Amino acid sequence: MAAVSTYLNFSRNTEEAFNFYKSIFGGEFFGDGPMRFGDIPPQEGMPPMAEEDKNLIMHIELKILGCHNLMGTDAPESMGFQLNFGNNAYINLQPDTRVETKRLFEGLSKGGQVTQELQEMFWGDYYGSCIDQFRVQWMFNCGEK
Repeated sequence: MAAVSTYLNFSRNTEEAFNFYKSIFGGEFFGDGPMRFGDIPPQEGMPPMAEEDKNLIMHIELKILGCHNLMGTDAPESMGFQLNFGNNAYINLQPDTRVETKRLFEGLSKGGQVTQELQEMFWGDYYGSCIDQFRVQWMFNCGEK
């Protein structure tokens, strides 16, 4: 079955971010929970992993709104990653009700920044956007009248 997911990279706070998302959306992490970099078996030719990186998240997954997989990883510079948060990606949520839209909007914008208040739009939907406390951008579009 085909699916679409969103994959988020964080420098060293993936666990904090995903516990926050779990508190908003509910549900459980996929499988036995997050895989950690320390779970990777040593591989020939690879340098040993720094002790401070072993507990970082290699992969975590949370199903949101019943149909979308939100996935993430830590991407520390000590492992050669260079993160640049920008305005090139949003997670677009389309809840079934305005009540649920408002609940999610208020939860995700708390500690972050509202970029557009929830409001009626010219195309007929209830729309707003925010950046959460982890600098992830969210759009909300509810078609319920």
